[in-house]
Amino acid sequence: MDLLFIHNNFPGQFKHLAPALAAKGHRVLALTPRVDRPTKWEGVQIVPYQIVAPKAQQVHSWLLDMDTKLHRAEGAYRAAVELKKQGFNPAAVIAHPGWGESLFMKDVWPNARLGLFCELYYQASDGGLGFDPEFPARENATEPLRIRMKNLNNRLHHEVMDAGICPTRFQLSTYPDALKTKITISHDGIDTDAIRPNPEARLEIAGLSLTKEDEVITFVNRNLEPYRGYHIFMRALPELLKRRPNAQVLIVGGDSVSYGAAPPRGKTWKQIFIDEVRGQIPDADWARVHFLGKIPYDKFLTMLQVTSAHVYLTYPFVLSWSMIEAMASEAPIIANDVAPVKEVITDGHNGLLVDFFDGEGIVNQVCRVLEDSELAARLGKNARDLAVAKYDLKTVCLPCQLNWIENLIARPRTEPHD
Repeated sequence: MDLLFIHNNFPGQFKHLAPALAAKGHRVLALTPRVDRPTKWEGVQIVPYQIVAPKAQQVHSWLLDMDTKLHRAEGAYRAAVELKKQGFNPAAVIAHPGWGESLFMKDVWPNARLGLFCELYYQASDGGLGFDPEFPARENATEPLRIRMKNLNNRLHHEVMDAGICPTRFQLSTYPDALKTKITISHDGIDTDAIRPNPEARLEIAGLSLTKEDEVITFVNRNLEPYRGYHIFMRALPELLKRRPNAQVLIVGGDSVSYGAAPPRGKTWKQIFIDEVRGQIPDADWARVHFLGKIPYDKFLTMLQVTSAHVYLTYPFVLSWSMIEAMASEAPIIANDVAPVKEVITDGHNGLLVDFFDGEGIVNQVCRVLEDSELAARLGKNARDLAVAKYDLKTVCLPCQLNWIENLIARPRTEPHD
């Protein structure tokens, strides 16, 4: 059977599913602008497409997002037409629609089933917008209108979607009720055989050599930014360092922006909040704060194995993979009590929850874990138990995804609206 995956950063969320289908003997292709020439990865044939360069034109600011997606959709459409000329006719197209690329796939292959990775439906309320009063919308009155327009890509895709798959209940809750019946909940999956506790782990990084015998506090973002609570963590640091004079603090994340607003021109969120707190921290304590940037994955996993307290903060948004990975590693977790987090963390059972804006509470909960080894061990063990039971790749998530593919192909075809 021919199957086509589409993802701007392939493999992305399909890094397990696409190779598993190829291993079952299906011919699996992937369209992405990430590569310059055709290549092969894990049995998947990766085919590049070219993004059509936009012509100079005036576009309303609320349409800039859709305009970018439309140019990607056109490029992917033209590449799909060429694949069809070569005889490729997929039974299903499985796509992350977030960049717009899959918008016209049913115009190329009307009989193919379209399965979408449903990551998030943007909310003008009850989501990231307005959550943090420190970073208000640029124009409060019109921001909900802009958010509605941002969902234009979602809406156009949903008209032709046959079925969707969504990682968490929280993410599904953001979608309109009319769509929820088409969407299956299945997390991407964590390999809990590979991501597991190791009492003998040793992390060699940035001139440090750390084990479970050391006091290690960790904080991880893809990029260090307010959407993932970097500013809140940094403001807690002076008191945390003061109260834990032997702790080493490891901060992982890049200098760019993944979500939310960009920092003022010429600055990074990382440096803005370093500058804010640095004067409150003596040099000897600052020497125990280590900004590691983006580190190799094996180092990241070892870090989770040696951490004494892992802090995870986020706006009400997509739950990070790193959260489940920390749970699978038996890391004692201190996190904030928003819906996506409470889906996996029960306060006092497999982690400790605190209000996002409560810096003092974060310090107190971190210290509580560091001072009570029995509590830390119990939280970590219960966290791993949940990760294995609900998010294990091989026994739970991948079988669910493969079943979703079978059901997708068997579904009656969705006709586009006129």
